Amino acid sequence: MLIFSRPLPLSLYIHIPWCVRKCPYCDFNSHQAQSSLPEDLYVAALLQELDSRLPLIQNRPLKSIFFGGGTPSLFSAQAIGGILEGVAKRIAVSGNLEVTLEANPGTIDQPRFRGFRAAGINRLSLGIQSLQDEKLRILGRIHDRASAIQAVARAKEAGFRHFNLDIMYGLPDQSLEDARQDIQTALDLAPTHFSWYQLTLEPNTAFYRQPPPLPSDDAAWEMQLAGQQILSEAGFRQYEVSAYSLPRQECAHNRNYWEFGDYLGIGAGAHSKITDHESGIIRRFSQVRHPKDYLDARKRLNLNTSELREPDIIFEFMLNALRLTQGVPADLFTRHTGLPLQRIEPLLTAARQRELLIEDTENLCPTELGKKFLNNLTEMFLTAS
Repeated sequence: MLIFSRPLPLSLYIHIPWCVRKCPYCDFNSHQAQSSLPEDLYVAALLQELDSRLPLIQNRPLKSIFFGGGTPSLFSAQAIGGILEGVAKRIAVSGNLEVTLEANPGTIDQPRFRGFRAAGINRLSLGIQSLQDEKLRILGRIHDRASAIQAVARAKEAGFRHFNLDIMYGLPDQSLEDARQDIQTALDLAPTHFSWYQLTLEPNTAFYRQPPPLPSDDAAWEMQLAGQQILSEAGFRQYEVSAYSLPRQECAHNRNYWEFGDYLGIGAGAHSKITDHESGIIRRFSQVRHPKDYLDARKRLNLNTSELREPDIIFEFMLNALRLTQGVPADLFTRHTGLPLQRIEPLLTAARQRELLIEDTENLCPTELGKKFLNNLTEMFLTAS
């Protein structure tokens, strides 16, 4: 039996599954929007699902709320506000709670930004991806460079002081100088947080079926290093494989994922990880993926459920925690898995001998070599049994 001294931190994820159109690289649960969205029906379904999940979270307060998609900015401010009001009536929330909404620059204007701000959103994540029109066209984005820059300006005018920019590298036919220009132009927009990550070809995407000409692995590695250097010189600290922030601007929601905290996901295709600290059981839940199925209460209430086994718990903790560049305190392993640290000591020793983990018994932190060969490091913990 897993032993927990206290409940784990809890975040809430809310999935809005519609997009204007599906991007050729996207493998998320997103569906092309029709002429109008069933906002009222979907909001009601979200809150009904939340009601049914309340016994699982045992009156725990929320650490963060995150609207992901899809494209949550397709929803009206009234709908987003209705969801947040419904959440606040059901779960304890604090006044300084981080509440993030993902937004597509091609779906938003200043009145909508102001509406989201008034509804309770206090952090934005803008999916810019590139600031070069030709690259945006190849990526299938619905915005161009000018509208991306304008979206950031409108967000600031609406009162948003905390926002993330998603920027990708390793794009089709991208040069090192292209990547440098993207990150430098994005810096000029003065965000507080960056997601700087490599384009990957995922199964069940248009790019996977018909791969575009991508830079070599060595070229992509040079782009990653160049971006890291530019961001570091601008005062951004890399705290996760693809996440960079100004001081005290880390994303609390994503950090909770990486620290193996709990999260409740509601909405079409949403996933949850919930720990019952009294029984010592960790469960995963997943919701039906298609919006039409989700709007059917009979299908919505029939969750896919699984109980995590000890080897899965160990591997998933290390898979997430070792993405953090500064690692985590060693005692977090016990607090968030319910297992004694001695359970993985032989594996930690082996990783240190291979110079993939730092020689520090108080922290679990990858070395520079471990960061470079992170897959090799995390795979060592697949052997736990």
